[in-house]
Amino acid sequence: MRLGILGGTFDPPHNGHLLVARAAHTTLALDRVLFAPAGVQPLKQGRLLTPPEARAEMVALAIADFPGFELSRIDLDRPGPHYTVDLLRIASGLFPGADTWFIMGNDSLSDLLRWRDPRGILEQARLAVVRRPGASPDWDALESALPDLRARLDWIDAPLTDVTGHDIRRRVRQGLGIDGMVPPIVAQYIVDRRLYV
Repeated sequence: MRLGILGGTFDPPHNGHLLVARAAHTTLALDRVLFAPAGVQPLKQGRLLTPPEARAEMVALAIADFPGFELSRIDLDRPGPHYTVDLLRIASGLFPGADTWFIMGNDSLSDLLRWRDPRGILEQARLAVVRRPGASPDWDALESALPDLRARLDWIDAPLTDVTGHDIRRRVRQGLGIDGMVPPIVAQYIVDRRLYV
């Protein structure tokens, strides 16, 4: 099995997430893409997240029409904080023998050395890295710490989008529309639950 894992807060899941997942699914001929919402993300502890169940419900709604996309509760059903290296270790137990890719943007690649056990991450999965304009990692620092990084990395070209969860939350707070930024069913969920207001 060829398995992709897309982690994040998904607060909310938006069309940018779907574009990235679809590009990785196609480019790498993945059988499954797991969307794994973080319970407590260590690098974002300064921001209050929407409750995990609401984020999981939004992810499930967003991916319902995409065969091969699945919600993963690996990080939601265990105490935090949650680290990618642990997520990958648990996933390898759930999907033994799978060829696994962790899907990320090249802006996240720039932060990889700040993550818990980046070497352990590379030992458990390849990185599927989506090119993003303006993000240029410090290759000297990365390769000094992780000499085999380039050999464990696959570049993914996805349609460019500037949609971010931060912008969506801000627009909702300001009473602005979010059409085209999230799937309509997610937009309706946000309205019905009065999220981000």
